Amino acid sequence: MSARVFASATPLAPPAAIGRMALGAALLSSTGIFVVLAQVAPTVSAFYRMLFGGTMLLAWVALGRGWVHVGWRDVALALLPAAGFSLDLIFWHRSILWVGPGVATLLTNFQVFLMALVGWLAYRERLGRGFLPGIAVALAGLWLLVGAHWSLFDAQHRLGVWLGLASGLAYTVYLLSFRRALSGHTALSAAQFLGLMSLLSAVLLLLWGLGEGDTFALASARNWSALLALGFFGQVLAWLLMVRAMPQLPASLVGLLLLLQPALAFVLDVLLFRRPTAGSDWLGLALALAGILLGTLRRARPKT
Repeated sequence: MSARVFASATPLAPPAAIGRMALGAALLSSTGIFVVLAQVAPTVSAFYRMLFGGTMLLAWVALGRGWVHVGWRDVALALLPAAGFSLDLIFWHRSILWVGPGVATLLTNFQVFLMALVGWLAYRERLGRGFLPGIAVALAGLWLLVGAHWSLFDAQHRLGVWLGLASGLAYTVYLLSFRRALSGHTALSAAQFLGLMSLLSAVLLLLWGLGEGDTFALASARNWSALLALGFFGQVLAWLLMVRAMPQLPASLVGLLLLLQPALAFVLDVLLFRRPTAGSDWLGLALALAGILLGTLRRARPKT
């Protein structure tokens, strides 16, 4: 999973926490690569990410003796974030296959602007001075990456761009509902709640995939290895590293380190899948990342 969440500010930034945060973001950048390598339908890869990842998370909680009884209230609280995350993966995995993991990962990170707007409208959180300039800079970068070549794209590629942006909207629903559930509404730890939500999401994705006529049988070792890696690195290890590091780091540094995810995803897309990339694409990437960073900076202290 991508871990685009808020962190509390602290005066010091321990090197170990910076390392864990950077490693977690780097691991997240690999998730799109595994979606491509799995060579299965996008909903199928999303299903196995949540099934494998949720099972691993709950096993980790149980082995650590942190298990808390799961009640129907917990299940009900997990339904909305599960639905939001399911839609996010349905849109994002298609975008990955149709426009490439680099651009798809960048597109979904535009959700930071939606999160900031919701915080301003619903929670009276102050927007940073860089919010509007950040939007302008990020959109300029996005235009260089996709807008300037729009007439050259086929219909599927264009749809992939819109789905990448739509995944950011769905992810915003997930983040808000997930954060609300953990704000005193459930006794489950964050890891156990995420594991529960992941398995509920797997059920929803299974139903969606069956409705599309997808087959969920994994026929090769490549299918298994790529999807197990997707679940472990994207849904478990990266999350555990980052959630441990975030409370020890200033929010501005968290936002900067999180940009490693789309940046590395783009670089890996170029190196592994030979994405055609001109100088204007690199400039567009830099502008989009700079704009996203500006959009995350706030004068007020972010909520955890």
